[in-house]
Amino acid sequence: MTSITAAWTRGLALLGRLSMYRLVLLALALLGVIALGLSFVGLVVPGPAELVTTALVLVVVGLAVDTAAQRLLAIPLRIESSLITAGILLFVLRPTVEPIGLVGIVIAAAAASVSKYLLAWRGRHVFNPAAVGATVVTVVAALLPLDAGIGSSAWWVGSPVMFAPVLLVGLVVLWRVERLAMVSLFVVVAVVVAVVRVTLQYQALGESLPLGDVVYTTLTASPYLFLGAFMLSEPLTSPPRRWQQLVVALVVGVLAGWPISVGYVTLGQERALLIGNLVAFLLCLRVSVRLTLRERRTPTPTVHELVFRVERPLAFAAGQYLELHVPHRRPDARGTRREFSIVSAPADLPELRIAYRDGVGPQSSYKRALSAAEPGARFSVTGVWGDFVLPADPARPLLLVAAGIGVTPFVSQLRQLAAQGQRRDIVLVYVVADAGQLAFRDDLVAAGVPVIVVTREDPGALPAGWSWAGGIRLDADSLGALVPDLRRRHAYVSGPPSLIADLAPALRRARSLTTDAFAGY
Repeated sequence: MTSITAAWTRGLALLGRLSMYRLVLLALALLGVIALGLSFVGLVVPGPAELVTTALVLVVVGLAVDTAAQRLLAIPLRIESSLITAGILLFVLRPTVEPIGLVGIVIAAAAASVSKYLLAWRGRHVFNPAAVGATVVTVVAALLPLDAGIGSSAWWVGSPVMFAPVLLVGLVVLWRVERLAMVSLFVVVAVVVAVVRVTLQYQALGESLPLGDVVYTTLTASPYLFLGAFMLSEPLTSPPRRWQQLVVALVVGVLAGWPISVGYVTLGQERALLIGNLVAFLLCLRVSVRLTLRERRTPTPTVHELVFRVERPLAFAAGQYLELHVPHRRPDARGTRREFSIVSAPADLPELRIAYRDGVGPQSSYKRALSAAEPGARFSVTGVWGDFVLPADPARPLLLVAAGIGVTPFVSQLRQLAAQGQRRDIVLVYVVADAGQLAFRDDLVAAGVPVIVVTREDPGALPAGWSWAGGIRLDADSLGALVPDLRRRHAYVSGPPSLIADLAPALRRARSLTTDAFAGY
């Protein structure tokens, strides 16, 4: 179990070097290359010319509509978003080289792009754009004569020959966006419901099929895996909490597994997703919120804190993280959006604080742009997510373990508890290289919780209630010695994946474990 935990957390660190959006774009490009190769030997439905032509039309139309809308609305260009939508539609629609069929491709691409701005709530789209585009062209095709040939959604990606590539690439994407549980539930529910539907339909005809064959065909020859990995998992249209994500997965799984006919249109995969998007929207209204930079602070020589003023209400729970969009010229592979744990508490609004540290080696283009921002600069929060929140029961004893900048979600939580007048049984273990790296000391002192400082050298005088661990290296054995009552505590760990892997043996002895692993940017 320890080796699995270590591999998982170190894998997250490696994937963290790419933004979620860049990773999804690369994954779709890889699947496109694989599909193109298979098309030359006739193993997938579309031919090479159909794939290339359709891909070019989708990219050109998507970029044109998105660019026009973004300039009209005076918002930063988001090229990756356009390319991702085009990549998804390539696998959902029926590729073609026929002029009338390409008209349908144009309609789908334009509808997908327009939906990002028309079907939006306070700056964030409500529905998955590719699902909207596929639905629109399918409805248009249903209203036209059968021989019109305008095309519709085909989901040709749902084939046995594409199953393995989609599975492997999809797992990487889900690992990075942390939606593995959500999509796994969706796939299981969709397959089970579809198997029950097919079995009942054959029984009604007085026939039967071997259950194993039905399950195998449903799993490998259906688009459920692609739908889940690349569409249902979209952060911008999924709710922030794990239980909410599972509710959406259950709804979409049932509807995708048992499509409902509405007039001439079957309520299939993409329409099932749209209903799931609506459920997600109703569970937690999402907004894009503008921030104005008010002040820059340096809590330590290597940690930088940004203080913003929120221009409209922003709902979040202490311990959650936000995604900050920082548009800049020539972004590198890590993109223009990154996640930050929120330092301030909900009670601190309209002030909002985040922090980041100087890394080792070359900085990403994102960090350079953020470091150059001056007071008065405006940015946008494009989402708030996370389940790294303290239990509602104030009687539960807690252990908080933070490494360096990983202390930020704990600062938010402790500030919120203080604002609410709550006193809890909390022990904080704070791991830093030296005393000069003890960020947010004043916030932690004000919280009044005991803090165990882990540094290589004696940090000198510490506030009342703080203690030095004695120069030990924090690992499973030393953590157990520092916190003798670990077994009765609920553990929360925030820091690099390597720390979580090192502490895994000891943390399994805690009552429960919640982690917040992060990588550099």
